[in-house]
Amino acid sequence: MSLKPFKTIGIGVTFSPNLKANIYEASRLSLMFRSKLILIHVGEKSSEKEIQFQSILEPFIKEGLNYEIVFKSGNPVEVILSTSEEKKVDLLILGALQRENFLKYYVGSIARKITRQAKCSLLLLINPSIERIACQHIVVNGLKDPKTKETIASAFYVASHLKSNRVTIVEEIKQEEIAVTVEDDKSLRKATILKERIKLRETSRINAIVAHIPKALTKNISIKSQPIFGKQGYSIGHYAQIARADLLVMNAPSKMTFWDRLFPHDIEHILTELPTDVLIIQ
Repeated sequence: MSLKPFKTIGIGVTFSPNLKANIYEASRLSLMFRSKLILIHVGEKSSEKEIQFQSILEPFIKEGLNYEIVFKSGNPVEVILSTSEEKKVDLLILGALQRENFLKYYVGSIARKITRQAKCSLLLLINPSIERIACQHIVVNGLKDPKTKETIASAFYVASHLKSNRVTIVEEIKQEEIAVTVEDDKSLRKATILKERIKLRETSRINAIVAHIPKALTKNISIKSQPIFGKQGYSIGHYAQIARADLLVMNAPSKMTFWDRLFPHDIEHILTELPTDVLIIQ
């Protein structure tokens, strides 16, 4: 099973109220993953800006942070994407926006364009913090897809580095798989038996994936398999919210087509209302 470590972490930095919290989150992650940190600022270089970035980074530089600050003018989407490619960024951190007067978060237009076009993994942060908030519970998609093995392995790679103690693998099962109309006790029993068979099949498929993940990544972690029936993307987001997950790990969508834009892909449900921090594995 191929597992791509995060050797280089990138983050776009602007002089917003969240600047310090964003840099603290990115710096902590870079130290935990032993990665290089690339700060990408869309705009002209100046000594004042550099001094401000350096002063925020100071506590992490003392801990041995390997970092670089890139200043580049231009279109924010193009600058962040091109710099990420040039610097071989494996994980790009993006901030979410909060709806006014609501404790709800969504991905803004710039971040959404980057999410659709990025060739690296993405971490969408809903509430960056200066103080570290431990990531204890990770939820990861277990849907039947060629990318899922790598996504689940990546979830355990992240869990082991962040010292998380719980990973729940959620298999979203489409309602169409239970092609039984419930009209009486007999059809209800038939539907129930069919549901249980599908759950057993999905759980054994997930167990086979987990069995191939290096033991060093799964030790000391409580692992749960959770089959749920419902709409892909929406169901797992809702589950992550109810289960109070600290991080939701998802497959990156396959290449977007014209039709995907008309009929939203499962990841689009997540981007419209982020249930928690979201990691999209490319």
